Amino acid sequence: MQKTETMTIGEKLDIVMKAFELRDAGDVEGYSRMMRTAPLPPYLAKLGKELGGADFLVQGGWNLSEAEAEYGSGWLAN
Repeated sequence: MQKTETMTIGEKLDIVMKAFELRDAGDVEGYSRMMRTAPLPPYLAKLGKELGGADFLVQGGWNLSEAEAEYGSGWLAN
């Protein structure tokens, strides 16, 4: 899935609401997949890198578009 460069608050809220619907319907895996499509806030991405490493973020399929915009495209390698 291609990551979106910018996403409005409304778009992020739509993703979260759809994810909650999946969770409430008992689809925990769908909930997790849907939540990872919303951009991870840069400070949380940085924390995830520090605690779990770059591979944790990449292999987990997290949307890192906002962190890349804030820290630069090579921030995971540094």
